[in-house]
Amino acid sequence: MSKKPKKSIKKPHYQRLHNYYNRTGFYMFIWESLKKAFWPIIAVVISLILFNKYVYNINDGLQAMTQTFSRISLLITFFVSETILGLIPPEIFIAWSKKTTEPLLNVILLATLSYFGGLTSYFIGKSSLKIKAVKDYLEIKMAKHLRNTKKWGGFLILVGALLPLPFAISCMTAGMIKYPFKNVVIFGLFRFLRFAVYAWAIFSVVS
Repeated sequence: MSKKPKKSIKKPHYQRLHNYYNRTGFYMFIWESLKKAFWPIIAVVISLILFNKYVYNINDGLQAMTQTFSRISLLITFFVSETILGLIPPEIFIAWSKKTTEPLLNVILLATLSYFGGLTSYFIGKSSLKIKAVKDYLEIKMAKHLRNTKKWGGFLILVGALLPLPFAISCMTAGMIKYPFKNVVIFGLFRFLRFAVYAWAIFSVVS
């Protein structure tokens, strides 16, 4: 009497995902990225503390910033920065918002602009493929990020939204590989959580 072959037990979806990300090096990529970001962040924090103590009072600088530049001009500058590879650290603008008369509203505006800046970067990445010179340049300069986005998709968008990694670059490469836009929209929402956490931390330091 022949034995019936045993049915293979199907692993839960989350476990299959975990095995996939572990096998493809996703966790190691995140760890390496965090390690690279850690020491520069520490160096910036120490530099800011020393600068604030011995050179110039940062609170005075932020106050002067609110008096010199209009809110519209700063928000436009921030949106452009968040669209073009995140050239200016968002933390500067979050600290600026603390010195305004409506800090909470301005943080919400910053988070919204950062979110839509990432979505705009997606379309920039998608459109850039039509220009051969740009396509070749980006595919060379961002080859590793393109490979990673093809492998890990939405989780890389999520990581870019939450961690001190360039959100615009994650969205731009998603556009270049034509990753589903609706997924970018969903995963990108975690950008609001990042701004909430950073605002809480920065507001507790900036007087």
